[in-house]
Amino acid sequence: MEAKTSEEVKLSEEGIMSPWRLAWRRLKRDKLAMLGLYILAFMVLISVIGPLLSPYTMEEMDLSNIQSPPSFKHPLGTDEVGRDEMTRLFYAGRISLSVGLFAVVISTVIGSALGGIAGYYGGFVDTLIMRIVDIFMSFPFLPLLITIAAVMSDWKVPPQYRMFVVMLLIGVLSWPSLTRIVRGQILSLREQEFMQAAEALGIRDKSKIFRHLLPNTYASIIVSATLGLGGAILTESSLSFLGLGVTPPTPSWGQMIQVARDVYTLQTQPWLWVPPGICIFLTVMAINLFGDGLRDALDPRLNR
Repeated sequence: MEAKTSEEVKLSEEGIMSPWRLAWRRLKRDKLAMLGLYILAFMVLISVIGPLLSPYTMEEMDLSNIQSPPSFKHPLGTDEVGRDEMTRLFYAGRISLSVGLFAVVISTVIGSALGGIAGYYGGFVDTLIMRIVDIFMSFPFLPLLITIAAVMSDWKVPPQYRMFVVMLLIGVLSWPSLTRIVRGQILSLREQEFMQAAEALGIRDKSKIFRHLLPNTYASIIVSATLGLGGAILTESSLSFLGLGVTPPTPSWGQMIQVARDVYTLQTQPWLWVPPGICIFLTVMAINLFGDGLRDALDPRLNR
């Protein structure tokens, strides 16, 4: 009787593995992707738990320590009105990550739905949606976003609601690329045998699109959303730095860097702008590393 190899024994013990389990197994082998996942998890953790452990509140002022350098009492120093920079950094992480996450959710929902509808129906519906996509993609994204944000800033939106405006703007303007990706896959999937069976069973178009076709594009949607999260955080930081995003007293990483607009602060008070800059860099780098690894892990054409 022929002896089995250790790999064959392992596979026989595990049984048949689902595509998602296989993808997770591939992902765990990618050290850079896992490093990105750990860094991202750490950034989320300190943003959620950090404010609970801090002895200060977001707006609490220490007038005896205005713009003081890092010390035992204030590990990352204080700002121009004596607020603890580390505490505000934690709260800013909540805002920046929330804006990026919800903006990606909005763009993913719009892009997936329109891509599925365009790919399934084809014809006039497909042409109409694709021409709308072409119109959106013909405008430069960031200048258009800055223009709209500047116009909306004249409407005197309260600071506590400004973050919702920013995430809505980023989400509504970021869906066209995902629509193209989903449409291309749906055009291929709708000709498969399982769709012919669905047609024979008389299943409604809505169920065909959202219960049978779109689930088969989840891998591409997840990868696109993961990589889009880093772009959304950078976009929010850019708008906040320009004074068109999240506004004081609500902090975000981009808004905190805004203090480094003059040479004096840039050269003599690095504790005001270096920590939020590092947070943006680490978070976006981690998302990109994880997104690249996730893309490779979900690609069935790769043999690992």
